[in-house]
Amino acid sequence: MMNLAEYRRTSTRLADFLPWAALVGEGVVLNKDGSFQRTARFRGPDLDSAVPAELVAVAGRLNNAFRRLGSGWAIFVEAQRHSVGAYPASRFPEPASALVDAERKADFEEDASHFESSYFLTFVFLPPAEDAARAESWLYEGKAEKGVDAWEALRGFVDRTNRVLQLVESFMPECAWLDDGETLTYLHSTVSTKRHRVRVPETPMYLDALLADQPLTGGLEPRLGEAHLRVLTIVGFPTATTPGLLHDLNRLAFPYRWSTRAVLLDKTDATKLLTKIRRQWFSKRKSIAAILKEVMTNEASV
Repeated sequence: MMNLAEYRRTSTRLADFLPWAALVGEGVVLNKDGSFQRTARFRGPDLDSAVPAELVAVAGRLNNAFRRLGSGWAIFVEAQRHSVGAYPASRFPEPASALVDAERKADFEEDASHFESSYFLTFVFLPPAEDAARAESWLYEGKAEKGVDAWEALRGFVDRTNRVLQLVESFMPECAWLDDGETLTYLHSTVSTKRHRVRVPETPMYLDALLADQPLTGGLEPRLGEAHLRVLTIVGFPTATTPGLLHDLNRLAFPYRWSTRAVLLDKTDATKLLTKIRRQWFSKRKSIAAILKEVMTNEASV
């Protein structure tokens, strides 16, 4: 990417804060920090007809699929509620099903407004630093390239995400990767109130400037374009939850976005982070010498 500090040193536009840089594969986005991201659309089981035991089993299988990922990975899950303009046209093999759909269409046209939900699952992976990648290459003999191979990292990312999605497909009714056009359309919907398809340019670079077509205004009354934003943040989670806890959001008659993120860690990195947090609990009652002794000996002081 070109360094624009010579012309403008401060970030003043929405595009300056967006991470997307270029399309480097089928539906794969290269971010400005060197990470890869890929998005799939999905639809889970019907919450109105599913029993609690089925939902618990689905949650367990989903957790088992995500456990295969470790440090350097992040998962973004998003639900979008948006209005539906017209009833979709369909073809039926027999008259009976066509009559049922005709009644459904008549009920649809009687109501004033309709909304539907779309669900997206995004995987983000930040490859290891170049020095770590070079150290890893020393463990293998006969490699054609001794340096860091960016295309190999891309192929590894695509392969691992394909395997994870194959596990998810086994218990999700609808699950598929977005292609280039669908990926750009989805990313555009996250930073703009204008809902339309985005065509893939001949040179899919500088996606941040391509997709940001509305200004973002901060402050006490944030706005995206001419639309006012109302942001709700949950600062604490309940002690116990059940699958489908937020299913009532699917019945709301106004547009919204619900987004959640999970940053994954290996067991070793997670243990190291928890140990560091526990040491900070007693940082005020222990001296600096005692803390240094604990770090060097990896033993708790009495």
